[in-house]
Amino acid sequence: MPFYASAIASATPRTVPRASIASRSVSRRSAALCLLLSLACWTATTPLRAASRIKDIAMIAGARDNQLVGFGLVSGIAGDGDKNPIYTLQSIANFLQRFGIIVPASALSSKNVAAVMVTADISAFTKNGARLDVTVSSMGDAKTLQGGVLLQSPLLGADGKVHAVAQGPISIGGISGGNEGASVQKNHPTVAQIIGGALVELEIPTEIARDNTIELLLREPDFTSSARLASAINTVFTNSCEAVDSTTVRVKVPEGLQGRVVDFIARVEAIEVDPDTSARIIINERTGTIVATSRIRISSCAVSHGNITITIANSYDASQPQPFSQTGTTVVTPRTDTKVTEQKASLVPLPDLPTVERVAASLNSLGVTPRDMMAIFQAMKQAGALQAELILR
Repeated sequence: MPFYASAIASATPRTVPRASIASRSVSRRSAALCLLLSLACWTATTPLRAASRIKDIAMIAGARDNQLVGFGLVSGIAGDGDKNPIYTLQSIANFLQRFGIIVPASALSSKNVAAVMVTADISAFTKNGARLDVTVSSMGDAKTLQGGVLLQSPLLGADGKVHAVAQGPISIGGISGGNEGASVQKNHPTVAQIIGGALVELEIPTEIARDNTIELLLREPDFTSSARLASAINTVFTNSCEAVDSTTVRVKVPEGLQGRVVDFIARVEAIEVDPDTSARIIINERTGTIVATSRIRISSCAVSHGNITITIANSYDASQPQPFSQTGTTVVTPRTDTKVTEQKASLVPLPDLPTVERVAASLNSLGVTPRDMMAIFQAMKQAGALQAELILR
């Protein structure tokens, strides 16, 4: 065969059977489908963790609020003020004396005036002239503070210095009215607020960075959360952070940001971290509230819970003398009937419950009330079947 003929023959493309092409495409589709199913199964079995910003779980040491408190008078109450207690009368006399009016306290009346305590919180870095919200609460026996005006009252800090001055019309968010026969009351008329009612006069000095180092304080102390927070910061700022204890994480400002501490804190607060949550059940018997975290676990146990109802009924019987009797009188005698009813309950076995969802479903299947659940949780804790911290409020 000539050379060019062999070359043409070798260059001629070979024909592949259609069945082979179809089988290859099917195998590729099957492999892709298996891969997708594997990824879906892996995603479904992998728990999703909700990361939180550092600014939401920690605070900067030194950047804290301070409490202010003061004593004042609320005037303009329409006849519902204090009933002439000596401290209210003396306060009115002292207030008038500041304006050159000297009147003995015994000659005054507090019918339209109430002695109050004024409280407020001042945040860190609050400058002179800023306004604060204040809370006003009655100290005497005034029926209401409705319609009153707080007279100028100095607010003192823990250092005994005046840091703010409060004054203005108050808002109680409720009503109170009526007479001796009937009365109507909504909310608490003896507690009021003044939004922006205090002016800051003296700033509280605040220091957040010492020797180019800041400290983060966890709002919920936990060793695991503290270690995770330090690791997350070191990922962004290498070798700049260490966990001191379950609450404190010490961070050193990098050399390039030592003159910009605020910028550095903003970048640190934006870092996300996954805090650890302890297994905990909080029970409030007064309100019947139960709150449980997702990490509670109950080992295999059996539960039987029944209700005992005690009914006590009081009634009165009349004891009369015999007919046509010349002696004796009718006497009313009390009678008490007591009845005890106990509901039957069976012993229900509970398997190992590793999640809070299964715990809730199992307890709900028993048909118990929140009050019964409180008793069951306490009994489980005593039996050693509840792997969680039980807190009673």
